Amino acid sequence: MSFSGKYQLESQENFEPFMKAVGLSDEIIQKIKDLKSISEIEENGDTFKVTITTGSNAIVSNFTIGQEAELLSPTGEKVKGVVQREGNKLKTTLKNIVSVTELVDANTLISTLTIGNIVHKRTSKRI
Repeated sequence: MSFSGKYQLESQENFEPFMKAVGLSDEIIQKIKDLKSISEIEENGDTFKVTITTGSNAIVSNFTIGQEAELLSPTGEKVKGVVQREGNKLKTTLKNIVSVTELVDANTLISTLTIGNIVHKRTSKRI
């Protein structure tokens, strides 16, 4: 299954505890907690471009499966990481954050970000 497409955030769990754990201020968390982000994924073989737009802010990451790349963390910080593909899952670790993005069916994308014992789950639907 191809990840290519646009997905809109439908629901999320543990947003505020996760964002506090990565160091965002309460003020910033309150500003962004209700914004519905759009994720656009372009997949070309093992090369990906992922653009996540929240409000007027866009985070763009380009990577090739299995190769080190400079990726953007949830706080917008540039971090080196390697994305691995396991079937319909993309996995990476950025500093102390484990990220797993899974295409559970043709129209549903679930991203799970884990820091320590806090799991932030985002469910997005293809638009």
